[in-house]
Amino acid sequence: MLSPNMINRLNEQINLEMFSSHLYLQMSSWCAYRALDGCASFLNQHADEEMMHMRRLITYLQETGALAILGSMEAPAHDFQSLTEMFEKIYAHEQFITSKINDLVHLANTEPDYPTLQFLQWYVAEQHQEEFLFKSILDKIHLIGTEGQGLFFIDREIGGLAAAATSAATSEPARA
Repeated sequence: MLSPNMINRLNEQINLEMFSSHLYLQMSSWCAYRALDGCASFLNQHADEEMMHMRRLITYLQETGALAILGSMEAPAHDFQSLTEMFEKIYAHEQFITSKINDLVHLANTEPDYPTLQFLQWYVAEQHQEEFLFKSILDKIHLIGTEGQGLFFIDREIGGLAAAATSAATSEPARA
């Protein structure tokens, strides 16, 4: 049985994941509007992934007999000065989400709530991957640049990440 504090904090995380999905979907739209189709596709996929993170938390709460509560949220930003600025905001957002996951892990360890601690380990690993991914995208943006054809190459590179993720998802063997 989850403590009321843990239920509240997991519900907060549900809503942060939902906001993340909306943020990336909005950013995808910004990219599509600027003919950055590779980035748009990548961020659209990432929005779906964040929604999956939210649903995973909802399922966990339901399995423990707790009520998942979806709250209202502020609209995400919809305009950016540059692709670099947008990915810097994404990286900062992922670092924020990591800090919130770490807070949940600390709470689960302190209470102690070992089932939730075990459940959260997937999120710990996922956030490590997310930060690494967005840091590497920023590194490539800084390396290649966004002037002239650089923007084309960055968009193509990021679009390749979306294509690779789609290919990997469709080639996984069926699970029992």
